Amino acid sequence: MRLRNISNADEIIKTSPYIVLEPKNYKGKWHQLFSNNNPIYIEIGMGKGRFIKENAIKYPNINFIGIEKYTSVMARAVKRIEINDLTNLKFICLDALEIIDVFDKEIDLILLNFSDPWPKDRHAKRRLTSYVFLNLYDSIFTSTRRIIQKTDNYNLYEYSCEQLINHGYEIKTSEFNITNMSQDNIMTEYEEKFLKQNNTIFKIEAVLKSE
Repeated sequence: MRLRNISNADEIIKTSPYIVLEPKNYKGKWHQLFSNNNPIYIEIGMGKGRFIKENAIKYPNINFIGIEKYTSVMARAVKRIEINDLTNLKFICLDALEIIDVFDKEIDLILLNFSDPWPKDRHAKRRLTSYVFLNLYDSIFTSTRRIIQKTDNYNLYEYSCEQLINHGYEIKTSEFNITNMSQDNIMTEYEEKFLKQNNTIFKIEAVLKSE
């Protein structure tokens, strides 16, 4: 469900130090923006941003980029960040279909948390693990391609496993709920909600190494 618009969303985005306003200018140059050669992890569909913010705090030697299509959602994420000196965190407003215009063989991990499952068959290409997106991801990864996906939707989980295997990935899958969740797990807002409802969370860790 899309959040209601924020009246000053554009102003929040323009003035935030976390927002990269012209991300296409940094294609192939993201390490320069971060002023280091640390690994770069991206979260596609970052929502309110809690997950990626907490990761940036916990792992200061990793650079994190949150991607969100809607400015209203992005503005809410920015407003919720109380720490002003997370130098390893950036946000960009972007449709995921444009991802190859922004990155070039510089991403070490893609995080997909509770993405829209697009349940109708005619919308399958819109799923972030469809062959359409997997082909795009090939262009932005470094030598090793890594994807971690979490979802509470079993059909999406099953579909993603099939697509990733067909694309050549080796995958490890796991299931967890509120009783067996790791203490080190950093949750999104959706994950916290689903666990409280006693839903099962399905996790895929996929790796494809270049020959």
